[in-house]
Amino acid sequence: MKSNKKKEAKKTRRFFSVFGIPYAVFLILFIIIPILIIVYYAFTENGQFSISAAASFFTSWAKWKVLLISMFVALQTTIICLLIGYPLAYFLANKKFNKNTVLVTLFIAPMWINFVLRTGATRDLLTWIGVKGGRMPYFATLVGMVYNYLPFVILPLYSTMLKLDKSLMEAASDLGANPFQVFIKALAPQTIPGIVSATLMTFMPTMSSYVISDVLSENMITLFGNYINTEFGLGSWNTASFMAMIMLLIVGISLFINLKFNKDKEGGRTQLW
Repeated sequence: MKSNKKKEAKKTRRFFSVFGIPYAVFLILFIIIPILIIVYYAFTENGQFSISAAASFFTSWAKWKVLLISMFVALQTTIICLLIGYPLAYFLANKKFNKNTVLVTLFIAPMWINFVLRTGATRDLLTWIGVKGGRMPYFATLVGMVYNYLPFVILPLYSTMLKLDKSLMEAASDLGANPFQVFIKALAPQTIPGIVSATLMTFMPTMSSYVISDVLSENMITLFGNYINTEFGLGSWNTASFMAMIMLLIVGISLFINLKFNKDKEGGRTQLW
């Protein structure tokens, strides 16, 4: 019996290893090699090791200003999307209000449309109602960010809220808790994983986005993604690569925090309330 189990285990491992080859090839070609190229250009100049790109970034207030503005816009976008997406996700996940998945599909459908087309349509709509990017660049950019990234907030929150333990909320109500206390003590702690996922899926893409700010602000708002794209366009590969590496570092830190949080949550060590 043991020998048969070992043979079956070997077959299973061999089966999954074969099907893992395409993923490994994709990982090497489109993730590892591009990252290595970025690191190479970030610390070289004319083929020689150099930290001039790093020095240029850390001593340039203009670059730091763009980074801080990008983080501020990303933070605002994330907060607004959470404020709008949280109650919407709860409504969509509650079978008492939503008895089918049609409404969910309507909210997620914009993700199926080309990103550039959505941004162009947003610009046309804002122009039609009198909000022109040339006059209100920051507001127009923020509207475009919220519209484009709101589905990325709704989806993870909706998936989390489908698994809510409603008995906790009912028990809190029965014990005399008001709606706000029910939300704080019974609902919100259960949705923390969805909030974390939604935040990561909104904050980082907003920082690196450049099409939305270019189109809606009429090139008056420069985000970190815009700056990197401009530097690559000007042929400043070293500076652009180092800035891209900064973005990768921020993404890596965010993913580490997310993994650490999930690990603590599964281990029962996270007590937020």
